[in-house]
Amino acid sequence: MMIKDILSKISHVNINEKRTISEEYSELVFLNKDIEELYKVFAGIFGQPLKKQGAKPSKDILRLTKEYGGVWEDQTLFKKDNEQNTIIAMFWPWQDNMHTTLKMAAIKNI
Repeated sequence: MMIKDILSKISHVNINEKRTISEEYSELVFLNKDIEELYKVFAGIFGQPLKKQGAKPSKDILRLTKEYGGVWEDQTLFKKDNEQNTIIAMFWPWQDNMHTTLKMAAIKNI
């Protein structure tokens, strides 16, 4: 699975801001009114979140996400391993309670 494959599955959701889109990393901003739909799509692709909003991140999770800004207690992390890479998707809600940044990264398996 590649980031472009995931983006195609959420193409029906309005993107508020496109910051970065590449095969290795994407950063998009969505309105919170669409978050439930996004979580539903991501759960279908990734399964349940590795770290749910409100849960304290483990040291392994912090190490995994450090290069991409980390993940805090109020954020959600999905992770999917496959033969080519590991895909992570982090949902970062904004303080304004109206927006959420979605960061996705494809980490090559070593």
